[in-house]
Amino acid sequence: MARFVYEAKKGPKDVVRGALSADNKASAIQKIAQMGYFIMSLEEAEEVSSSGDKAAGAVFARISLKDLADFTRQLSDLLEAGLTIVKALDLLHNQTTNKKFKRVITDIREFCVGGSPLSEALRRHPKVFSDLYVSMIRSGETGGALEKILKRLSDFSEKQLDIQTKIRTALAYPILMSVVGLATIVVLMTFVIPKMMVMFADLGQALPLPTQILLAISNAVKNYWWAIALAVFAAGAFLAKIYATPDGRLAIDDVKLKAPVFGQLSMKVEIARFARTLATLLENGVPILESLKVTAETINNTVIKAEIDKAFEAVREGSSLANGFSGSTVIPPAVVNMIAIGEEAGHLERSLSKVAQTYDRESDEAVKIMMSLLEPVLILTLGIVVGFIVISMLLPIFEINFMMR
Repeated sequence: MARFVYEAKKGPKDVVRGALSADNKASAIQKIAQMGYFIMSLEEAEEVSSSGDKAAGAVFARISLKDLADFTRQLSDLLEAGLTIVKALDLLHNQTTNKKFKRVITDIREFCVGGSPLSEALRRHPKVFSDLYVSMIRSGETGGALEKILKRLSDFSEKQLDIQTKIRTALAYPILMSVVGLATIVVLMTFVIPKMMVMFADLGQALPLPTQILLAISNAVKNYWWAIALAVFAAGAFLAKIYATPDGRLAIDDVKLKAPVFGQLSMKVEIARFARTLATLLENGVPILESLKVTAETINNTVIKAEIDKAFEAVREGSSLANGFSGSTVIPPAVVNMIAIGEEAGHLERSLSKVAQTYDRESDEAVKIMMSLLEPVLILTLGIVVGFIVISMLLPIFEINFMMR
């Protein structure tokens, strides 16, 4: 089915522009005539779908979660106020400052003008609107509760944004400290130490062992920095290549989950995301199999994703979700028990919501614990390195002073 952009007269002075889908140009003309419009121009539009516009995917990839959360909240408010989808999208297009998002909203608006549902318009932009987002919008259209679904989606997006912001804020100070400390060490090793070593060499005095080690490291950094940079780049490229393969990513994600402190945090964040996403979909009437399929796509860790896929197969064969997760070494027994209780009581979404709340709280606590451990370790490590450099630089001076006495 092709996409056509038209310009037509609605009355003596009113000119309307829009887009619609039709099998061919004749069918498009017939549809426009049925709407009571007099055609002025009609052209076939180039699709902006995920399959036909790789460049658009790259452009739209920079749309942030905050942009999406604001868009969803505002669209919900406008529809609740009684505006049509097309009018609401017009207003949002004018309010949006992100130029890339403006292009997305324009395409969605043109698609909806032709009579297509909002969910199909959103599906054209998978880089912006996830399967979860589209599935919930479709359920809202089917049940006649689109405003309510959009409000839940905005709450969901804002919760995800809040978690993302907390983790970034917690990591900001350690990252800044690491960058400043590393820069200080590099300046000392490449500029300060070589000049001091020249002065010591002129004195003809044998240098202490720590100073000799420091001088060797300094010379290596100064003369072979390109080799060090190349080695780091090669190691990063090698890991990226391994991570690009299914088995490699599975192995790396498994290591992440088993890592001290960070592994527990990663697991709790993923479990909270899983429970919240599945609960949100089930609350909005999306079938359990489709909900599990969509939820699995939102999980970043492939080990946990594999467990959800196993549960999906079990449910499809007639088993319960709790049985699908039984025996899992990744999904905590407490989560499986809560799911079992929810299934027995007929309120699975409520149990999952409680799981999400519990693991959100535990994720916050895990972030605090990680930061309380990371900052002292980072300070101690930088202190040891800088202390070794300072002592190695001062030792020759102390020896010279001792000999002069």
